Amino acid sequence: MTIEDAPEEWRVTATSTPFRGNKTSVRTDDVVMPDGSVHARDYQVHPGSVAILALDDADRVIVLRQYRHPVRQKLWEIPAGLLDVPGENPLHAAQRELYEEAHVKAEDWRVLVDVYTTPGGCDEAVRVFLARDLSEAEGERFAVAEEEADMELARVDLADLVRGVLAGELHNNCLAVGVLALTAARAGDGFEALRPAEAPWPARPFES
Repeated sequence: MTIEDAPEEWRVTATSTPFRGNKTSVRTDDVVMPDGSVHARDYQVHPGSVAILALDDADRVIVLRQYRHPVRQKLWEIPAGLLDVPGENPLHAAQRELYEEAHVKAEDWRVLVDVYTTPGGCDEAVRVFLARDLSEAEGERFAVAEEEADMELARVDLADLVRGVLAGELHNNCLAVGVLALTAARAGDGFEALRPAEAPWPARPFES
């Protein structure tokens, strides 16, 4: 048996959008089940995101501490952001986010992992990149506002982040998935075996 996710779409008899927000919305679909019954399914419609695990030469990861109102916590996270334009190249979006949030650029980019964050209630797809060969970006720092105005920036040893995830001390999805995937890649075939930075992404198709 092949262990691989596969596309499938059950029939929808009706759909509505009871809420539209600035970046996301909520959709209700009436979905036909395998037994022929029809049930409503509510879910958040999301443009998709990119996240960046930026690893420096000292085996430290760039992390940000930011207030997240829905969970009422300040979370340590890796740089991340929305795909603001439909069909946007995720690599370009990731490079922009790393510059804006950390004022850093990277020479070596690879796809680390692709995930759906909460597929039971949201269609958000995230591509997590591994960025290496880091250096400070040129030019002025990006102006921050709202939650980002209170954001803290640090470089933390990868081993400490892995320990924090497994100890239940770090909870951000992209950070947890990223550091564990990086650890697995290093223990397996190595970074060179990771997919190229512009590998196809069926969940959010794009043009190179």
